[in-house]
Amino acid sequence: MRLRGRDPRAAPASSAGAGDARRLAPPGRNPFVHELRLSALQKAQVAVMTLTLFPIRLLVAAVMMLLAWPLALVASLGSADREPEQPLALWRRVVDVLLKATMRTMWFAGGFHRVAVKGRQALPTEAALLTLAPHSSYFDAIPVTMTMSSIVMKAESRDIPIWGTLIKYIRPVFVSRMDQDSRRKTVEVIRRRAQSSGKWPQIMIFPEGTCTNRTCLITFKPGAFIPGVPVQPVVLRYPNKLDTITWTWQGPGALKILWLTLCQFHNQVEIEFLPVYTPSEEEKKDPTLYASNVRHVMAEALGVSVTDYTFEDCQLALAEGQLRLPADTCLLEFARLVRGLGLKPEKLERDLDRHAESARMKRGGSLTLPKFAAQLEVPESEALEDLFALFDERGGGEMDMREYVVALSVVCRPSQTLDTIQLAFKMYGSQEDGSIDEHALSSILKTALGVAELTVTDLFRAIDREEKGRITFADFERFAEAYPDFAEEYLYPKQTCSQSCVQTPPAPTPNGFCADFSPEDSAAGAEAFRKKLD
Repeated sequence: MRLRGRDPRAAPASSAGAGDARRLAPPGRNPFVHELRLSALQKAQVAVMTLTLFPIRLLVAAVMMLLAWPLALVASLGSADREPEQPLALWRRVVDVLLKATMRTMWFAGGFHRVAVKGRQALPTEAALLTLAPHSSYFDAIPVTMTMSSIVMKAESRDIPIWGTLIKYIRPVFVSRMDQDSRRKTVEVIRRRAQSSGKWPQIMIFPEGTCTNRTCLITFKPGAFIPGVPVQPVVLRYPNKLDTITWTWQGPGALKILWLTLCQFHNQVEIEFLPVYTPSEEEKKDPTLYASNVRHVMAEALGVSVTDYTFEDCQLALAEGQLRLPADTCLLEFARLVRGLGLKPEKLERDLDRHAESARMKRGGSLTLPKFAAQLEVPESEALEDLFALFDERGGGEMDMREYVVALSVVCRPSQTLDTIQLAFKMYGSQEDGSIDEHALSSILKTALGVAELTVTDLFRAIDREEKGRITFADFERFAEAYPDFAEEYLYPKQTCSQSCVQTPPAPTPNGFCADFSPEDSAAGAEAFRKKLD
């Protein structure tokens, strides 16, 4: 596989503005993966805390939740759609203070002894929407409970015992998965609240739509920016020596994160309120531009880069196939660049066989950029040049179409490993029996994994028991059926399963805390992934 590698210290890819340097390779770290490694001393500390402070903290947190429940229950009675009275009744103001104090005590019991707040929170009349990033954990609920701002939540969340009652108190905007028109209605509700001159509570929104490891800011969903009203960006930091906070789709699970966090002596969190961002007329007409510009403001405040990766890339990174993508895979960047060409997923999959047949007929012949553009039926552009450059190993202006087909097959069918391998055998295999040698297997697997270097000698020898020097797809398939975990043993044996296997979170929401309400419908492409999460 000849997708060019990259210095892992380099910043994530960005498509910011015309003046930005064009970066061709993926981020040094996959933003959807979090590896948590404890030293021997840290393990000893966790063991001691588990037997001493952990049960006390857990008990206090549970008691605080139970104390808050009756207060929230009484205060949330009545119609949720009714406009709040102005000014608030004295008893409601008292309940609000008591709930904030109770929730703060709960976080204090969890080790968050001090919450550093920078900047000034805007008044509801100045900014009805607060956009928070990066979104990396369910501990991001801390600013919500401190301000009692509304949030956008799944409609099903209101039925969760105790938690659902607390959620209803902050008058959230509910999104129904069953109602196809729910996203449009959600935007209308947000617009109505934003134009109420501060009568409604502010709404906190996590525009990334999923959790990341805070190494960069991924694409902001445009839903929060469709109303075209001023927003106040809010950035979150967790400057802890040991990061037990981050809860991504690949890494420690929700319960392990809770356990390890409560076993720390002290946990830090910083909340910084940036100046209110007022959109221009152009941004009001283009929510995507508005979202992108706000993201750059927040990234600059955080000192991180931006990347055009999305939740769909998260699905690719964590697909359940026999070839698990490594953290430094180039395929996330490949998928981003393919998206940049404007090619629809259904068209890509439909054209997969056509591209494969063309590559098979060329038998490894090289393609130039104009011929590559003609094959994809797209005009030559900067985005196509970036995509082409990923496969141009020597920078000589030539690429192997077979590598593009293998990478495209993984992106279109991330969980169907054997289908991709079979397609590759058809392109790389000999005309006599369809067999390949070790070099061809190396090219196939490097492309399928999106890595620049990969040793396949041991795997090839294990499959080639008769020592013929060539293997067929039937040989590969029999070996894969007999050893379904062959990749763990032969391709990346140094990575332990506990550090790299997918940890399925218990919550079915795409980001673990708030629901996505962007206008585009991505339900079809995410259905299988959603079922896994459920």
